[in-house]
Formats: sequence, structure tokens, C-alpha cells
Amino acid sequence: MSDPVPALDKSDAPADTLTGGPRARRVRGRAGTGGRLRGGAPLPLLLPALVGLVFLLLPLLALIVRAPWRTLPDQLAKPEVWQALQLSLFSATAATAVSLVLGVPLAWLLARTDFPGRGFVRALVTLPLVLPPVVGGVALLLALGRNGVVGRLLDAWFGVTLPFTTAGVVVAEAFVAMPFLVISVEGTLRAADPRYEEAAMTLGASRFTAFRRVTLPLIAPGIAAGAVLAWARALGEFGATITFAGNFPGRTQTMPLAVYLALQSDPDAAIALSLVLLAVSIAVLAGLRDRWITAS
Repeated sequence: MSDPVPALDKSDAPADTLTGGPRARRVRGRAGTGGRLRGGAPLPLLLPALVGLVFLLLPLLALIVRAPWRTLPDQLAKPEVWQALQLSLFSATAATAVSLVLGVPLAWLLARTDFPGRGFVRALVTLPLVLPPVVGGVALLLALGRNGVVGRLLDAWFGVTLPFTTAGVVVAEAFVAMPFLVISVEGTLRAADPRYEEAAMTLGASRFTAFRRVTLPLIAPGIAAGAVLAWARALGEFGATITFAGNFPGRTQTMPLAVYLALQSDPDAAIALSLVLLAVSIAVLAGLRDRWITAS
């Protein structure tokens, strides 16, 4: 008769630091007491963190403190303010719609298709994120201006002129805002399981039907987060807009351009307009919370 197998004592179990074994518990115990990893922060990290927090919040607090609260309703009731606000809301929404129509298929191409030079194409798509907006406006002029590479053809064939028009504002804002949506949607597509699409296609669905009926519902949160970020970026665009579309009240003057113009003649009006943009930005971030981080 073979000897009975001795019972394995829990103290002799291998240390599994991934599943919370004895060694992991001992490490967490030490980190919670002496390491101060959870209950506090080391002083060399705490001081720069506080300085960075003050550096980011101080200009915003100064804007709120120096705001002309008594005359704020009168400042916001001016016709030119409402014109700039309405144009900003319209152009940002239109630019977001353009970004959705063009950006979602582009994100799907980068996430689901393997083709030569995909990394280079992705770098080009994200280039407007780091490109100075004024340079983007100059590039748009050279491409879509009346004498531009494509703009001269649009003018000659269809009589369409984009610079210094409301449509030009939409184009400039879409150019700088679309990468935010593409990055968000591409990250969500990479996190989504492609086997659902494959299962739909084995049941007879075409690739486009699988994308429309299966993939889109799966990535809807990422699309929504990317669209909100693109809308907020389009609302605050300044450099490309003023370079490509100009600064004409009622036609191309958006809220950031109105702030810049008012700062030269009426600082109180500039502060009032800045408060409106600040409130919109806070509302966007409060609505998103951390969804854009998890989506990307």
C-alpha cells in the first residue's frame, strides 16, 4: 500500500503574487506601512505635484476672480456675442459630423486592415494633434484656397470657394478635431473582439452588414467619447480658423476669435466670452468623466 499523500500546508503553497498569495499579502502589508504607497506620498513627489496643480489652476482661478460679474449679463447680451456663439456651436457641430462620417471608417481601416505603411498612415492621421494650428491653416490655404492644389479645381469646376466662408470654418475645425475621434474609435476597435464580426459573416452577413449591425453597437461608447472630444476641440479652434477662414463677424468669427478681438478693445467682454468657453469645457469634461481614457 502506498503512503498517503500528505496534506499541503497553506504556508508551503507557492507564492502567487498575481492572485494574492502569501508573498503578495506580505508585500502589500509592507507597502501599506513603511512604503507609504497607498496611505501617503513621498515628499519629493508631493511638492512638485502641488506646484503643478497650482500652475494649472491658478490662471483659471484668476479668470473667475477677475470676471466682471456685475456687467456679465450685459456683456453676454450683446448681438456680436450671440452671433459668435451661434456660429461656434454650428461650426463645431458640423465639423464633428464631418469627423464622424470620415473618421469612423478611417479608424476601422487602421484597426482592422493590415496594409503596407499602416504605421506611417497612422502617424499622418495624428499629425494635426502636434502640428501648430497656424501651420495647419497655411496648409489648408495651399490645398483648398482659390489658387490651391485642389481649390482651383473646385473653383473652376463647381464655383466653390472655401476660404473666408462659414464652410471654411467647418473645414478648418474638422481638420484639427478629426484625429481625436480617430484615435478614440481606433482604440475601441482594437479592444473589441473581432470574433463577433466573424461569427456574423459566417451566418451570411456581408462585411458592411456585420460592421453596421455588430461592430457599431460595440464601439458606440468610444464613438460618443471621440465625438465629444472632437466637438470640444473644434469649439476652441483658433489658429487654423483665423488663417484659413479669416475673422468676419457673423460669417467666420467664432468665440475664440471674438475673445482675441475683444481683448484688444474691451477686456471685460473678452473675460466674459472666456468664461462661456470655460463653462462649456467643464461641462464636456464632466460629461465624459474617464470614458475617453477607457475608450482609447
